[in-house]
Amino acid sequence: MTALARETTAAMFWRRLRSPAAWGETVDLFALLTAASLPWSTSLAAIFNVAFLVCMVPFLDVRAFLQSLKRPIAAAPIALVLLALMGTLWSDAAWGARLYALSPTVKLLVLPVLLYHFERSPRGHWIFIAFLVSCALLSVMSWLVVFYPGLSLKPYDPLERGIFVKNYIDQSQEFTLCAVALAYPVMMLLREKRYWLAGLLITLALSFLVNMAFVVVSRTALVTVPIMLAVFALLHLRWRSIAIICVALLAGAVLAWQASPQLRKTADTFSRDYRLYMEENVPTSMGERLEYWRHSIQFFMQAPFVGHGTGSSQGLFERAAKEPSWVQGVRVFPNPHNQTLHVAVQWGVIGIFVLYAIWVFHFLLFRGDGLAHWIGLLVVVQNLFTSLFNSHLFDFHEGWMYVIGVGVAGGMVLRTQQAGAKMGEAGS
Repeated sequence: MTALARETTAAMFWRRLRSPAAWGETVDLFALLTAASLPWSTSLAAIFNVAFLVCMVPFLDVRAFLQSLKRPIAAAPIALVLLALMGTLWSDAAWGARLYALSPTVKLLVLPVLLYHFERSPRGHWIFIAFLVSCALLSVMSWLVVFYPGLSLKPYDPLERGIFVKNYIDQSQEFTLCAVALAYPVMMLLREKRYWLAGLLITLALSFLVNMAFVVVSRTALVTVPIMLAVFALLHLRWRSIAIICVALLAGAVLAWQASPQLRKTADTFSRDYRLYMEENVPTSMGERLEYWRHSIQFFMQAPFVGHGTGSSQGLFERAAKEPSWVQGVRVFPNPHNQTLHVAVQWGVIGIFVLYAIWVFHFLLFRGDGLAHWIGLLVVVQNLFTSLFNSHLFDFHEGWMYVIGVGVAGGMVLRTQQAGAKMGEAGS
């Protein structure tokens, strides 16, 4: 390379280093990599997210960013983190346990940053495409692992059939979100008579559903898929279309039920686990949840206003496990597998109020028509209903799905609203 070429390259590099637009593209790239890596690796997702935040700093408009934090959609997640931080002061747990319980809430601080950035970036749709493509590749890998279990990075477990990385709960949440989210673009493409592209997306959506029917699916996904589809039907379809689709879905469900032993086995565990727990005191998965919920309500009643403090759940359950009422064999676990109870035990009524304020404000943000509205709404609905059976807002994988989904879609919605407001001003 000649001296002139080196000087030109260096000049271009420094010019891009001083360019806000170039930094904005880099931020978008790291957001894309975070979403694409989330189905595969928690470590990579964390690394790319840190890079995303670092690249936001050089040209951040601090005044505009601080102003954006005053909006309820940004303030509510911050309030929950601050409540968790203050909750460490009245907890009787060891400081290590308090800080460990605080850490799952910290991811919520990224949500206002995503809202702020994608309100200004025109590339929010890249993030969703990256996540969809990544999940599609994971679906292919899942089928390969079914036939060649040695390819899995996890030790063989018949309950984790077809899992290459992570676990079947995380994979089911990803595939459910992708399959149902595709319903809106398919509907729009059919209205525009773009049948080939609509057919491609239908095939992709069906591939996710077939994987869940014949490979592995979580019970939470079985419960939430009909709810998510019902939300789509009520928002976007006429009653005649709803009736036709319901008949088609019912026929498909019956066919899948008859053809898939795996699906029948998963569904049968609902009644089996409940019967074993209630009649024989056997510590099943459902039985453990019922035990956690029963004791969590008792813990909440003991400190209903501000709760027992951040990180207190572990000690409370350990003490409860020594009581005669505790079902023998049920594991001591600090997470009661219900988001509301998890918050109530630690931060009482105040925590419940802040938690539901987050869901309500984000739900209201996505009222309206458009792909970003639909994806954001779906993410909120999925998190709300799966949090009946898990603490998915605090879990790493599902929590980041919420933060990224609401943050990016919310930013896109705000950007659209801002553009509409400017057009209205120009026309007046």
